[in-house]
Amino acid sequence: MIITLGVFLFILVIFQSFMAITTSRVEKQKYQVVKKEDSFEIRYYPPATFATIQSTAKSYRELASSGFRRIAGYIFGNNETSSKIAMTSPVHMDISNEGSSMSFVMPSAYDIKNLPRPNDANVELHETLGEYAAAIEFGGFANDESIKKYAAQLGKALEEKGIKTTGHFRYLGYNPPYQLIGRKNEVIVAIEWQASN
Repeated sequence: MIITLGVFLFILVIFQSFMAITTSRVEKQKYQVVKKEDSFEIRYYPPATFATIQSTAKSYRELASSGFRRIAGYIFGNNETSSKIAMTSPVHMDISNEGSSMSFVMPSAYDIKNLPRPNDANVELHETLGEYAAAIEFGGFANDESIKKYAAQLGKALEEKGIKTTGHFRYLGYNPPYQLIGRKNEVIVAIEWQASN
């Protein structure tokens, strides 16, 4: 029994270590760190191409389960050319009472012109504008409570620095659900920021 448990734990550790290495090799959305503070950082996100679905979901759990399948379907081949598109990170989630959305960042090799059209009419391809955003990081598994907690922390820190926010606080997830170690989450919000600040 002890030997079996030991073997199981060994395999689990090896698998999770492999997952952490694999996740670290996934293409990540590009940004430039403009300023570092104690608990957060200011970033500039250049324009990028997103695949997005809109949703009536009011919670992280609800949006994560319904939204992921639809966008994942698009990159796994549910498109006009049945093309497979590499997964990137992070997954963007904007959750609010007025309406929610989930977005995948498309790999940098693609733009709006060379991406295959989705077969699912609910998947929208679009280019984002460049923006300045403040970001706070936390580990573990995200849920509605942790997202609200870190959004509140970030909001308070920005208020103390006199930095004005624009739009909703958004959640960024970097890991697949079956990765147990080395998890990374962020809450970001667009801000008013001058390049000369």
